[in-house]
Amino acid sequence: MFEARFQNFDDAADPARGAIHLALLRKELARRDLDGFVVPRADAHQNEYVPPCDERLAWLTGFSGSAGVAVILTTEAAIVVDGRYTLQARHQVDPASFAVVPLADTSAEQWIEAHLPAGGRLGYDPWLTTMDGVDRLRRAVTAAGGVLVAVDGNPIDAVWHDRPPAPVAPIVIRAPALAGETVADKLARIQSALRADKVDATILSDPHGVAWTFNIRGGDVAFTPLPLSWAVIPAEGRPTLLIDGRKLSNVARAELANHAEIVEPVFLDKAIGLLAGNGATFRLDQATAPAHLAALVESAGGKVSKGPSPVALLQATKNPAEVAGIRTAHRRDGLALARFLAWFDREAPSGKLTEIDAVSALETFRRETGALKDVSFPTIAGAGPHGAIVHYRVSRSTNRRIATGELFLIDSGAQYEDGTTDVTRTLPVGDVGAEERDRYTRVLKGHMAIDRAVFPAGTSGAQLDPFARQFLWAAGLDYDHGTGHGVGAYLSVHEGPARISKLGTVGLLPGMILSNEPGYYKTGAYGIRLENLELVVERPAPAGAEKPILGFSSLTLAPFDRRLIERSLLTVEEVDWIDSYHARVRHELLPLLDDDTQGWLAAATRPLSEGP
Repeated sequence: MFEARFQNFDDAADPARGAIHLALLRKELARRDLDGFVVPRADAHQNEYVPPCDERLAWLTGFSGSAGVAVILTTEAAIVVDGRYTLQARHQVDPASFAVVPLADTSAEQWIEAHLPAGGRLGYDPWLTTMDGVDRLRRAVTAAGGVLVAVDGNPIDAVWHDRPPAPVAPIVIRAPALAGETVADKLARIQSALRADKVDATILSDPHGVAWTFNIRGGDVAFTPLPLSWAVIPAEGRPTLLIDGRKLSNVARAELANHAEIVEPVFLDKAIGLLAGNGATFRLDQATAPAHLAALVESAGGKVSKGPSPVALLQATKNPAEVAGIRTAHRRDGLALARFLAWFDREAPSGKLTEIDAVSALETFRRETGALKDVSFPTIAGAGPHGAIVHYRVSRSTNRRIATGELFLIDSGAQYEDGTTDVTRTLPVGDVGAEERDRYTRVLKGHMAIDRAVFPAGTSGAQLDPFARQFLWAAGLDYDHGTGHGVGAYLSVHEGPARISKLGTVGLLPGMILSNEPGYYKTGAYGIRLENLELVVERPAPAGAEKPILGFSSLTLAPFDRRLIERSLLTVEEVDWIDSYHARVRHELLPLLDDDTQGWLAAATRPLSEGP
């Protein structure tokens, strides 16, 4: 009945290939007089999702997760992964070829320090390694008594004989009504920021920043409408946009030529050299800029200023047109979610549904809006104990039936041309226990505490993060992930620089969009997460306030499950918040739904005083 077109559930792991590919790589390393090589899961832009031609770690090891790094030495090899992927890596990787090393126990640099032989020459690709990454590698290699070598040409590319070609998806010019600001005005703001920082130019290494600056979108990677590209923007004068010309229609090229010189990416060295030769100082984004860019700047006579991209904060603070589009996208998404939740309530009690059925159904309801461009990340759909795996991805080999008497966690998002969504709900199938209701309510109380927070301008996400945890802490409980991440405007569902987490040091500003997603996970039993996207807005300042006052406005429109709320744990103010939120969901969505879903939503959003 339902079909997923933007996601697949194939378990493509073939651990046997690892030994074959490892032997090919070691032969190439020996030819280059290298005793080892570092293989990160990365492209030249440090994207979260990379094109198939940059999936070198997957080709080598079989591991398909979104984060990890392999270190290959002459007689041993390791793949280091974080806690999200330890089980997956052990399933996908040949244990006779690669040791699976949990990041919580040992970092890649620590493994190198312990295993690289004295005098060993360890290679790395400076296009795939950031400046900070090179510093960490150098310290580890030096401690081991070895030599760190920047390779010219990735050795994997030399032996990956069926490597896919680079993507050339067409560039789309973003409609002015959605962008809300002209390219000329954005460039003027960026150049003003460069002058204020006393730097002569910046190299935009993050394609998200290029896309935002030039009001373009593309399709070079999955789940994010990115055009892989670079830009060199001087503090004074005309920028250079470096993009594969095959992606540009005549109309797109003519539009972009109004604002920048259009150059093929192979001429990036020359574009940098034209400015660096005059001793210019370049701002390079410490989070995404490959070390090779710094080497290009310095070898041409320029200087490197390492720091945040001047685009990141501008991009994160959405303008009124972007906010209006995002609200429209969430209303559309809310309708699809309501149809899904109503369908799930009807079908799940039969015990016939699987996790894949649920993922396919939700994607189908979104596609039926007629506006879905992609999902914003692979849907996380965990039944029972799978819900306790924070970043679980269902495959045909792990697909589980959704049984009665357990919880089902579904975390999903959509890419619409007017906005990006991300929402998580936890659903009961039949009756669940008092413990599950207690934990659900504590997570919901933390979610409400973030949404209801009022705070002075300049407050960081790290300062707000405890608001979401306090009710779990009171019961001796917690969760290991951050409470929220930034979200783009038809861009990445994970956007910096602001976040609500222990590491979120950037002050929040009006127009930022962040997720609000506290959770609780009981290993082997169940998981709970409740997520809305929140817009940072100005709030009326009380008398005597010394700073502007900010708060949040929820963008997501989807009911929380009343059957899981333990009313005795709620304050009067929290009951009012839930009833008010549900009344808003009902008001915005009910008139636009079919009769059957209208009845379901009316019941799902009843005041709490009316009982379960």
